[in-house]
Amino acid sequence: MTTNEDTITAEDPITGEEIELPADLEVGQIVDSPVTGAELEVISTDPIELEEAPDLEEDWGE
Repeated sequence: MTTNEDTITAEDPITGEEIELPADLEVGQIVDSPVTGAELEVISTDPIELEEAPDLEEDWGE
């Protein structure tokens, strides 16, 4: 993981490629992978750890 003032790099859990993300990530935040477009969830911020975000099912008030 490398950092600068505005962005950090982390490993995309789907492809293994290094991706650039905003530096102000928070645990639980959902980000889009710039490589695959998949939604990724921030699991840890130190070190940055991502995993594919679970699909959320519609809740129609049931």
